[in-house]
Amino acid sequence: MKLFKLILTVSLFILAHRLTAQQLTTSELDGRRNTISTAVPFLMITPDARSGAMGDVGVASPNDMNAIHWNSAKLAFMEKKGGISISYTPWLRSLVPDVSLSYLSVYKEINNKSSFGGSLRYFSLGNIQFTDINANPTGTYNPNELAVDGAYARKLSEHFSLGIAMRYIYSNLTGGTNLVNTIRAGQSAAADVTAYYHNNTRIEGYKTNYAFGAAVTNMGTKINYSYNAEGENFIPTNLRIGGYGQVEIDKFNSVALLFDANKLLVPTPPVYELDANGKPVIDSDGKKIIIAGRQSDVPIFQGMIQSFTDAPGGYKEELKEINLSTGIEYWYDKQFALRAGYFHESPLKGNRQYITIGAGIRYNVFSLDFAYLFSFQQRNPLDNTLRFTLAFDFEAFTKQDEEPAPGGIFAPPAN
Repeated sequence: MKLFKLILTVSLFILAHRLTAQQLTTSELDGRRNTISTAVPFLMITPDARSGAMGDVGVASPNDMNAIHWNSAKLAFMEKKGGISISYTPWLRSLVPDVSLSYLSVYKEINNKSSFGGSLRYFSLGNIQFTDINANPTGTYNPNELAVDGAYARKLSEHFSLGIAMRYIYSNLTGGTNLVNTIRAGQSAAADVTAYYHNNTRIEGYKTNYAFGAAVTNMGTKINYSYNAEGENFIPTNLRIGGYGQVEIDKFNSVALLFDANKLLVPTPPVYELDANGKPVIDSDGKKIIIAGRQSDVPIFQGMIQSFTDAPGGYKEELKEINLSTGIEYWYDKQFALRAGYFHESPLKGNRQYITIGAGIRYNVFSLDFAYLFSFQQRNPLDNTLRFTLAFDFEAFTKQDEEPAPGGIFAPPAN
């Protein structure tokens, strides 16, 4: 078990290495795997159970206490004045017992046009016993990563808002323990820029709520895990767009459909010319010769822009880099919810494909959501894992002292 966790830690570090480490040949241009890897991939893990139960959608879902992760602009349209949410996600639970992601999110309304919020994300890789080359114990360490966020959102009109979030990222995978050479903790600062539109109408007599969202997240400095000048790694800068539509069937029943599309704004690994031994051919300037694609070791904003056009396989491959997710949410009497969703990633870009299900309960003071995942093509770290989110409504606490909620302990939440 300890050996597995050591391998896990080292594997995460390898995933964070330079994208240029990928070696491909021209014969592999069609039908090849060309996965984009970044540092701190924990930033892309869905932290809350509601979105996790709907195929990892969330950029346009309304009244979301975990909006900072998905789209901070949604905070301006929260119908409650404040709240706090706590989420817990076991990771690789079928293999190890002490690897998990914890997420704390809080928000507060400033006035009827603006809100602010904050969140803390903590990813623990459990306790690992390190040994030297002779298998002698050299110490125990708990590798961990965290991100601290602050966000602000403001309505620019009755239906449209913009948001911004700032993020500090810390990644300590070895605690300075000597494996091959000394590895230090990586640090980065990043920002999100987001937009949200929300409105309602009537279709064939049914009240319909709909929304659209867009978010560019994790725009930030590269991370370096070594003391050398080389070895800087992109963080998972991401573009997410999506929509939401809810139909109120009658007084007690409503159904919503959600859809998200995601694309990493990180350079795609190019194809290098290889010699007879399978090693990259070096030109007179000491650089690897690229035969397809573009140089991936570029500045941050250049990498974001070229990520739309740099796939070695052209636009056909660029389209495969878009991950799609869709979800459905059913509410009964605004108190009990059933959810399901589907996530799809191209087999050539990681091959994550899975179905999710979940449920939710709303009381006048708190809510509780659950999520469960079934993978298709390959094992997922969340297979056979129950995730949950517990949220508290600040406004409900104050009202509870003033007068009892209608209908007893139940009080319908906002849609």
